Amino acid sequence: MPSYNHLTASERVLIDRLRFREHRSIRQIAAVIGRSPSTVSRELRRNLWNPSNENESYRPYRPARLKTGSWTGGPYYCALTAQRLAGKRRERCVRRRRMSCDQLVAWVMDALRRGWSPATMAGRLRLEFPDDPLMRVSHETLYAWVYRQASDGTRDLRAYLPRGHRRRRARKGRRGRRIPIPARVSIHERPAAVQSRREFGHWESDTVIGGGVTRRCINTQVERKTRFLIATLVDSKEAAVTAAAEARVFGALPPAARISRTWDNGSESALHLLVDESTGMLTYYADPYSSYQRGSNENRNGMIRRYLPKGTSLDDLAQDELDEITRRINGTPLKVLGWLTPAEAWDEQMERLAAQGAPVPGYPVQSTTTHNTRQCCTPN
Repeated sequence: MPSYNHLTASERVLIDRLRFREHRSIRQIAAVIGRSPSTVSRELRRNLWNPSNENESYRPYRPARLKTGSWTGGPYYCALTAQRLAGKRRERCVRRRRMSCDQLVAWVMDALRRGWSPATMAGRLRLEFPDDPLMRVSHETLYAWVYRQASDGTRDLRAYLPRGHRRRRARKGRRGRRIPIPARVSIHERPAAVQSRREFGHWESDTVIGGGVTRRCINTQVERKTRFLIATLVDSKEAAVTAAAEARVFGALPPAARISRTWDNGSESALHLLVDESTGMLTYYADPYSSYQRGSNENRNGMIRRYLPKGTSLDDLAQDELDEITRRINGTPLKVLGWLTPAEAWDEQMERLAAQGAPVPGYPVQSTTTHNTRQCCTPN
């Protein structure tokens, strides 16, 4: 594809002389300066000007006959004026870098330190600054800015990204041995209301493995509709330990908030029938090697890994410290929730249950009439 260079000042002087002194045609001028006729035509069209009579009253020295209509023939072309106008147009067309706004950079730096992803920041900016174009940026621009900061040596912010990768890369799956599960019910038998996330109270379950000397793990439960995360430290991945932890977690919730859960095919869920019997829940199982069928849980586990990377020992981790990590994750706005946080979406659902008369720990039971005041409490 041929390159294009803008007209120079000397070329504009030639156009001025050839057109308005020697009265050459546009094609003749183009041949002399080595440009296309359309370039010459566009240059003249952009930079021709006509004298104006709008300030006639301020020029009493002009003859009276010039005060009506055009006082000269025109239009005119001046090489110096054309060069000046072209320079102004070039200044206007330079695109301002999105991350050149100090307020935006400060806001993004604060959000990165809070653990927000670029997609979260882009969505929250639209929510908080709907009428400020300087505070508008896409997640791709944020990714590019972070990696550019690292490449030019300004500062390395890559550790603040969701996965902390040195560069963006494609995700790869892995294969493992399938563990037989007693009384296993396939995810394909799960009701459509669960799949569509229309109904509250359906969970996705998994285990985050630690890297310490002991076998401590984190049992994670994610509610599908609100993406609300509950994380519990367990001493091992054994089925009995996992079942006991699940019974405690779901036993503290109202029945309407614990309808079903979906596991992968790990051996830690082998005693799921005990949990089902004690809580009244149903358990479904995803297809082998299909983690995308439990995408919400996998995503939340990835958020936990931002604070506790793979290989991190969980031996000295306290439940209070894990609760703080969980609180931060549940306090991060999500695009899928309309940029609400999972905690806010969870509160809405729990308040709705309380308004329907269901006993909800931490929420006062309300009448079924419409209520406008939101309770600012957190479930126990």
